[in-house]
Amino acid sequence: MVVPIIIFIVSFFLDGILSNFLPYMVGDLSLFTPMLTIVSFVVVYPFFIKKTKWYFVSCFFIGIFYDFMYTNLLFYNAILFLGIGLLTMFFHRYIRLTWLSLILFVVLAIVGYECANAILILIFNLVPMTFYRLLYKISHSLLLNICYAELVYFIIWLLPKKYKKVAINS
Repeated sequence: MVVPIIIFIVSFFLDGILSNFLPYMVGDLSLFTPMLTIVSFVVVYPFFIKKTKWYFVSCFFIGIFYDFMYTNLLFYNAILFLGIGLLTMFFHRYIRLTWLSLILFVVLAIVGYECANAILILIFNLVPMTFYRLLYKISHSLLLNICYAELVYFIIWLLPKKYKKVAINS
């Protein structure tokens, strides 16, 4: 259980560090918009296959910390991260995790998170949201997050079996 905790912590802090250095304004997003915490939920799920309760508890508490540190919206990301956890569990039940399927999982997790975000923004009428803005946010966050997912997956793949205690398919 040490490996998933390290991945969660590194992803959490890299989200904050990278979002401070990359432009994140409407119409001026970097092609490297970080959503590394969401990527970590996808990559780390195989460690929790027999402990799904702990996976969802982790998703919820990381969402709470994310809300406190980055968004100041209590329970907003906690609930969204639980949804991403459910989506990830659904993907892993029907598709085996490989190098190529990891890209599909990351894309679907980011699309799911951004669509849920857009729906909540539209429901509560927080800011004007259009379909173009949604596609713009999704397209500008895929490159960095897919590269990060593949890098973390490669590092996990290189670890000895006694540290990962889970079979990572290749």
